[in-house]
Amino acid sequence: MKDKKITIKEIAKEAGVSISTVSRVINSTTPVSEPLKTRVIEAIKKLGYTPDHIARGLRKGQTGVVGFVLPDISNPFFATAARGAEDFLRCKGYVLMFCDSDQNELQETEALKMLLSRRVDGLLFTGTGSYNKLIDQYRERQIPVVFLDRIYNSGHNISYVVADNIGGMRKLVDYLVKTGHKRFTLLNGNKQVHTAQDRYVGFTESLESHGIKNYTVVFGEFTYESGKSMVRSLTSIPDAIVCGNDLIAYGAIEELELMGYRVPEDVSVTGFDDIPFSKHYKPPLTTVKQPAYEMGKKAAEMLLKMMKTRKNRRGVVLETQLVVRSSTNVRRDEGK
Repeated sequence: MKDKKITIKEIAKEAGVSISTVSRVINSTTPVSEPLKTRVIEAIKKLGYTPDHIARGLRKGQTGVVGFVLPDISNPFFATAARGAEDFLRCKGYVLMFCDSDQNELQETEALKMLLSRRVDGLLFTGTGSYNKLIDQYRERQIPVVFLDRIYNSGHNISYVVADNIGGMRKLVDYLVKTGHKRFTLLNGNKQVHTAQDRYVGFTESLESHGIKNYTVVFGEFTYESGKSMVRSLTSIPDAIVCGNDLIAYGAIEELELMGYRVPEDVSVTGFDDIPFSKHYKPPLTTVKQPAYEMGKKAAEMLLKMMKTRKNRRGVVLETQLVVRSSTNVRRDEGK
């Protein structure tokens, strides 16, 4: 036998108040005096009332659900950003629905379709790189969208939260030049992805400012496996291998050691992100720290404001920090 569902009419009777008073307490609409509010809350607890959020949301034209499409939840950077968003939204009474596209545009499209069908109140979006036309449908339905970490250079008035990828990469390469490195290779992610583009710009701008033209660039994916394969594709090993993220750097170091090279004695290797394991890696990784948790939290905060005002917010660029560890070395061989 199914448990009987408690109604607000029964709550009102138990508390000795009107149905409208119970509704105001549950929905936090207009203020209710503390004595009446206390009586309603005590009645709710006594009767074991559970509000039907879905039905209530549909009546208000809201579902209380925010979608989050991200490219790789197994990447600790995205997991940390997702935690920042979820922690913020949970405190505001929202449920965050995650969809992992696995860097696949078709899976990304299916995820966007599914979230549209679920009538999410807003969307946090980290794309695969290629422009997805389904984002236009969110705009048409006036569903707010905030881009996190990766944005589209589409000409639209978009809202986003990113880190200073160009500045972070410049700081990293400036440091390598100052410590005697002369020959460079950048192992980067997908060239269609905004972060890969910006890190490429920072890399080349820094080298050109120092008058260095001896460098190569390889584009792949932001994964450990891609780091390994990109190293295998190199025809020569430079003084420094600069990687588009920490996962690429892990793969690069592993492959270099299999090839007989020592890091950092023979070649310095750097990452980008400073995911938690990087300080424990062998050798500990020199990298650029992105404020992943803060990025997720800021994006969720921005989205909530947009959901309330239905107005786009200005983009936010957060600072990065150079973190020097043992995967880089000072080059003293001037003849190299």
